[in-house]
Amino acid sequence: MKLNEMTSSGNAIAYRKGRGPGSGNGKTAGRGHKGQNARSGGGVRPGFEGGQMPLYRRLPKRGFNNKRFAPAYIEVNIEDLEKFEGAEVTAETLAEAGIISLPKVNDGIKILGNGELTKALNVKAKKFSASAKEKIEKAGGTATEV
Repeated sequence: MKLNEMTSSGNAIAYRKGRGPGSGNGKTAGRGHKGQNARSGGGVRPGFEGGQMPLYRRLPKRGFNNKRFAPAYIEVNIEDLEKFEGAEVTAETLAEAGIISLPKVNDGIKILGNGELTKALNVKAKKFSASAKEKIEKAGGTATEV
């Protein structure tokens, strides 16, 4: 690819910096004269407040946060099961159908109740929401916690 073969994608306009006074972005290339931001690698890191104690250091960090230890379930809605062909629903059969990706079955699958179900399916998952369990049983299927 050459510079004259470059095209902009969509509404983006590719400004070529430092290409003479006629470009409107020549000489200092829009960086102004001297100073920290005019230098290569110049500027300050995110969160820098000019030497003042930054906000992320001013706020107290106390207490326990469960985020690192909380179980991470793959969430599958009832409407996704409606597209499913077959009677038995497990992690493996969901992966074969392309609804989830198998290596990513973290701590299991949780079935959520968004959508409607008309088929009688035998669903095996780690967890079920109350509405999902109700909809599966209403359609004539079973919800088994594995």
